[in-house]
Amino acid sequence: MRPMTYRPTWSTRWQITWQPWKDIDLWLLGATLALALLGTLAIYSTGLTRDSSDWLQHSLMIGLGVALTFGLARWHYEILLQWHWVIYAAANALLVLVMFVGTTALGAERWLSIGGFHLQPSELAKLSLILSLAALLQKPRPAGLDTILQAAGVIALPWILIFLQPNLGTALVFVAIALGMLYWANIRLSWITLLLSPLVAAILFNVSLVAWGLWVLGMALTAWLTLPWPRLAAFGALIINLVSGQLGYILWGLLKDYQKDRLILFLDPDKDPLGGGYHLIQSRIAIGSGEFWGRGLFQGTQTQLSFIPEQNTDFIFSAIGEELGFVGAMTVLILFWVICLRLILIARSAKDGFGSLVVIGVLSMIIFQTLVNIGMTIGLAPITGIPLPWLSYGRSALLTNFLALGLVQSVANHRRSLRF
Repeated sequence: MRPMTYRPTWSTRWQITWQPWKDIDLWLLGATLALALLGTLAIYSTGLTRDSSDWLQHSLMIGLGVALTFGLARWHYEILLQWHWVIYAAANALLVLVMFVGTTALGAERWLSIGGFHLQPSELAKLSLILSLAALLQKPRPAGLDTILQAAGVIALPWILIFLQPNLGTALVFVAIALGMLYWANIRLSWITLLLSPLVAAILFNVSLVAWGLWVLGMALTAWLTLPWPRLAAFGALIINLVSGQLGYILWGLLKDYQKDRLILFLDPDKDPLGGGYHLIQSRIAIGSGEFWGRGLFQGTQTQLSFIPEQNTDFIFSAIGEELGFVGAMTVLILFWVICLRLILIARSAKDGFGSLVVIGVLSMIIFQTLVNIGMTIGLAPITGIPLPWLSYGRSALLTNFLALGLVQSVANHRRSLRF
């Protein structure tokens, strides 16, 4: 009599195969894939009249990104604690390298050409900053001024290198990431405000001298009330904000004319309707003409007649708003809401501070980029060239977003708390 052999069912085989990823967040994965596929559709629509293959490259990067996401989700994120300074140093080395041998476009050196692939080091530097700040801030003891100063040093080096490219949009993303992670690490709000005060002072000096003066005095008072050695702290805050105002004036002069236009023309684009305000005017027309249901896929006049420059990258939301209308735009916003909600839940259930802070860094990056990108397409924010996560065409940006998703899924996959 032959011995009976056990043959696992398809269900059992699937459970065995899926076992390494059984605790990943499927809601988060589904929402990001939905955005990426919607982005492919919108990019295809914007390139119909140009016979562009950008949609195909976007699709290929989605496939690669999903593979990397699953690979990172299986890999334990805690290993990065041993390598975060190496990653940080490598990212900054690439930022230095791009200043000397980078590909120039729109007046800025931002890309390294490697075998036909244009790598944007500033995108990868976002992840290196998140990892290094998470490693620095993850200690359970209350953070002191020494931690704040160390965090400021970690932020300063890549921020300066990116600003000098010049790439103002990505530099602002770095600030948003840092603020979100510092807040989650229970740093006192007054200290975060003082850390941010030089940037605010630099902006206000170019906007209103009265507001700048009040801000400088307010920061000196804040330092007096919250820092050790009150007199010395107040004097230091006063000097730093005074110098920052003057420095802001100098840095404003270093910006290219097109960058200045992007920062101020959103307030009144009709001042230069054929120049710096053209993008915004056409974008608002496209989104408004979509009404509730949209003009129909591949039927948008602004999109198909190429009225909006850089529509497949910076202004992809206008194509969705025109052709899919209010329904399509709300679908995008709901998907981003789901992503942000899942990220917060994963951060709260992470088994350690490092994993929780990594997730919050990714959350801060996504929220800021989403708000600024959508805001600039409807005239509520300056045009800074920040892409819309998973939707805009841009291979380096898309790859970075999927790598970030992989890190988050690794935190979710290795948490010890019950699933929610």
